[in-house]
Amino acid sequence: MDEQVRTGGCLCGAASIRLKGQPTRVGICHCHDCRRTSGSAFVCFAVWPRSSYEDTGNLHTFAGRSFCPTCGSRLVSLREDEAEVMIGSLDQAPSNLIPDYELWIGRREPWLLNLELAVQFEHDWEPRKN
Repeated sequence: MDEQVRTGGCLCGAASIRLKGQPTRVGICHCHDCRRTSGSAFVCFAVWPRSSYEDTGNLHTFAGRSFCPTCGSRLVSLREDEAEVMIGSLDQAPSNLIPDYELWIGRREPWLLNLELAVQFEHDWEPRKN
């Protein structure tokens, strides 16, 4: 069975990303930091195992968020075990990456409805305990 490969990158093309397989989770965040770094009311991202992520080009990082230093496009937040990718940076429309959780819902704009099928968190994501 072939593993799905997704590609993406920044606006100017100086940095690119490659992701293998499916994300472990997809989310939306309404926190103050995400709003400021995106310039939008919220961000939508997907999380892959770090081993599924590759990048090329020059990325700079500020407060854990990596971006292209030429055009400023925010691409990813890298952790030791995960890569949190801004799905708007993907080459193909991320229509099949449906959020399964939503963060900082107390900061959600009143004109945005909650996602009925997504787990709602008042603040940050909390892994489910088995």
